[in-house]
Amino acid sequence: MALFAIHCIDKPASGDLRTATRPAHLEHLDRARDRILVAGPLLDEEGKPIGSLLIIDCEDRKAAIQYAADDPYALAGLFASVAVTAWRQVLPK
Repeated sequence: MALFAIHCIDKPASGDLRTATRPAHLEHLDRARDRILVAGPLLDEEGKPIGSLLIIDCEDRKAAIQYAADDPYALAGLFASVAVTAWRQVLPK
């Protein structure tokens, strides 16, 4: 297993879609709770969500990409961009 950062940026003016899809998104995260190191929204200067960031333990990058693609936010078309990058924890030890 390896850690991957999934960094997603919402499409402009998509707050209503994010709100409507949030319960299904949280269920998706909950099903992988034991593999998620950290997860939460990215925020603009006013504290409003503009994307998502999570770090997850997956078999490989292909599995991490599939996890991101299966997210209800992604399935609903919320994201303008999604990046999946290998990540290594240094701190805390």
